[in-house]
Amino acid sequence: MQTIAKQVLNFTTLLPEGTPFVAKELLHLGARAAVDQVLSRMAKRGALLRAGRGIYVLPIKSRFGTHAPSTHKMVEELAGKRGETIVPHGAAAANALGLTTQVPMKSIYLTSGRNRSLKIGAQTVEFRHAPIWQLIFPGRPAGDVIRALAWLGPLKAGEALRKLQSDMKASELDEVVSARARLPSWMAQEVSALLTHD
Repeated sequence: MQTIAKQVLNFTTLLPEGTPFVAKELLHLGARAAVDQVLSRMAKRGALLRAGRGIYVLPIKSRFGTHAPSTHKMVEELAGKRGETIVPHGAAAANALGLTTQVPMKSIYLTSGRNRSLKIGAQTVEFRHAPIWQLIFPGRPAGDVIRALAWLGPLKAGEALRKLQSDMKASELDEVVSARARLPSWMAQEVSALLTHD
């Protein structure tokens, strides 16, 4: 019969790269205390990375050694596993859209879940609970626009939208406009101006 540690490794190697897992998923291998102990020992040995309280991930092995999986991939997998909406912070969205040259120093994501942080390799990833309107259109340019505008604030939103009109597809901007009813008043007013500048 295989040891719990060997069974844990077998389980994790079947997961897509960067997929986090928790002890509760391994209770078919043994009692909770035994599973927790095995995971803790494996993390100390470097066979697993401990990303947060009770959250582990298999490190990626390459010819250059082992390293943490990509933050983006792990965050995507975590969102699916937890049933949360998790999206990049407005500063990252603004940078991706070319609205700022500032590169965020920290990895921050907005979430429908609770505030928390995870350590992925040497990097700390922060999750901040956000209102539902900041989480709309996950993974789509329209959602990035809304999060970027929220981060830029009322004083810079109009100028940002004028720049985006020449950089984005009309269908993407139409999607932003379609969300007016869900946005704060100041943003809905700025977004409504897109209707008059066709």
